[in-house]
Parts: sequence; structure tokens; C-alpha cells
Amino acid sequence: MPESLCEYLEFARETAFQAGRLTLNYFNKSVRPDFKADGSPVTIADRQAEEHVRSAVERRFPTHAVLGEEFGESHAGASHRWIIDPIDGTKAFVHGVPLYGVLLGLEIEGTVEVGVAYFPALDEMISAATGEGCWWNGAQAKVSPVTSMDKAVLCFTDVGSYWEHGRWAAFERIARRTYIRAGWSDAYGYMLVASGRAEVMMDPVMAVWDCGPFPPIFREAGGYFGDWKGNQTIYAGEAVATSLALLPEVLASLAV
Repeated sequence: MPESLCEYLEFARETAFQAGRLTLNYFNKSVRPDFKADGSPVTIADRQAEEHVRSAVERRFPTHAVLGEEFGESHAGASHRWIIDPIDGTKAFVHGVPLYGVLLGLEIEGTVEVGVAYFPALDEMISAATGEGCWWNGAQAKVSPVTSMDKAVLCFTDVGSYWEHGRWAAFERIARRTYIRAGWSDAYGYMLVASGRAEVMMDPVMAVWDCGPFPPIFREAGGYFGDWKGNQTIYAGEAVATSLALLPEVLASLAV
């Protein structure tokens, strides 16, 4: 019998939680990173967390595909695909900043239907499945009711990435229109928006595993997650999240 979305969601919550607790064995323990070809860091915690999630999926759902940042894809072409970022925010992790997260999404026939983001050092989890609501540590999550950009909190990860990817003008436009601009975000910034504690989070460059869980989280929280043009997708190589009320002004600010 096919599993229900609720069963997938419970599995994803438990698996992300267990992988996250594993990472705490290495957090603030002076773990030295290796560096990948693109210059991004990776640690033993990243690898062990992804191995844990992969093993859990393979035991429970052996026909499902798995796509992870550290070990690639298995069972490509399956109708169900789990998308893993074992540590989103490895730079934060390495520097002892507790905003890193374990991300796990389930894509079914091309649509992400289940998503979980767990932040082990803070013990915060946000999760959702289509039609089942968005939940933040057991309470229902909704995006912020703020309707004015001059009262909005803008989150971002690294201001330098906007220079590097030719998006500085867009960043400056939206930064000038918002009330507070706060960095050190990575996935935590998206969780802040989905739980109503910030209004806008954006990235000029975004890999699929960096945003796998967010489509259902934002749909169920009453917000938007997608590219800078208004398309709800995890495949654009960029991302922005906000409320539906602020979306038109956010997209206008980001337009080239």
C-alpha cells in the first residue's frame, strides 16, 4: 500500500532529527573542514549525516531515489526522490555559529510534497506536507502579516555573493526598502520567514539541495518560495521567499 504524505512527513521529521543530533557530536569541537573543487567546505559531520539519511531511506523506501549534496544521486528516474542537504550552512557550522540546518525534502512526480528543516544546535524544526499545514516546533506556522516593505526584515547569507554573481544592484534596491538587513542566514533565514519572524529571505545562487524542503513549507505557511521572477521552483539556481502580500513589491525590487 502506498505511504501517505503524513507517513512520509513523520519519517522525514524523525530522520532529519536523528541526522541533526549526529552533527552535534562535532559542533564546536574544532572540526577541520576539507574543501571541495568549488571552494566550499565539507566536514565529517556533513558526510556522516548524509550517510545516515541515505541509509534510513534505503531501508524504508528501497525503490526511492536519493539526491544528496555529498554523495550524488541513486535510483535516478524514480517517481519519488528524497533531496538531502546534510548540513546547510557548513561555513556557519565550522565557525561555531548555531544556525546550520539539516534539510530533507520529498519530491513526488516532479513536485516537492514534503519538507523538513531541522536546526540541531537550536533544536528548532519547521516541517510541512501538502494539505497538512506547516509546523514549527509543534505550533502551526504562518508567514508574517507585515504588508509594508519599510517594516520588513530582510535576511541573506553572504553579501559578497551578490557582487560575485552580478546581483548587487538588485540587493541594494531591496535592502534600501527594508527595515532591517540581517545576515548569517542560510536555511535559517527561510525558516524565519516561514515562521513569521522575518519577511524576506533571498539568495542569488542556490543549489537544489539547498532548498529541497521549502516549497511545501511556504505553500502551507501561506507564503511564496521560488525564483526572482515569480516561478515556484527549486531549479532556478536562485531563490527568494516572502509573504504573498509582499511578493509583488519584492519581485519588482529584484527585477533587473
